[in-house]
Amino acid sequence: MKNFAIPTKEQVSTGNQAIFENLEKGLGFVPNLYATFAYSDTALGNYITFQNAKSSLRGKEREAINLVVSQVNDCRYCQSAHTAIGKMNGYTDEQIIDLRKGHAPFDAKIDALVKLAKDITINHGRPSAQLVDNFFAAGYNEGNLVDVILVIGDKIISNYLNNITNTPIDFPVAVPLETVEA
Repeated sequence: MKNFAIPTKEQVSTGNQAIFENLEKGLGFVPNLYATFAYSDTALGNYITFQNAKSSLRGKEREAINLVVSQVNDCRYCQSAHTAIGKMNGYTDEQIIDLRKGHAPFDAKIDALVKLAKDITINHGRPSAQLVDNFFAAGYNEGNLVDVILVIGDKIISNYLNNITNTPIDFPVAVPLETVEA
């Protein structure tokens, strides 16, 4: 498979150069994921807009979804990035491992969410009826379900891009689950 180099600001379109400058101001660097999107003149801006869209889900809930979907799709880049972001959202190292495994024994509502997100991802949008019922019983509604699907879609896009391009990880590398005691 072709190796993809990470494009520099000088190698991308003028529109993407402006996005790179904003990312550098806000984050201090341009994550390799975003730089890889910049191979396309429009994908980076479109993706950031999609990723930053309003949601009925809290940041902590979105991170739980990001962690489990990235694990299901075996995206080491996103596992690493969302481990760092998960910590910024208040998850402990142990909770992050639990989320990546597809459960949250520390929070019943997040547990229903992450189990459903995992099942949706594994079964390509055809989750078990019981997990959907559990999601609603945990206090979520139909709008939340739509937003869960949007977060899963967002993460699948970045997982697939990273897995195909083998994006170099520029975050602290997440521990592989097989090295964690079950």
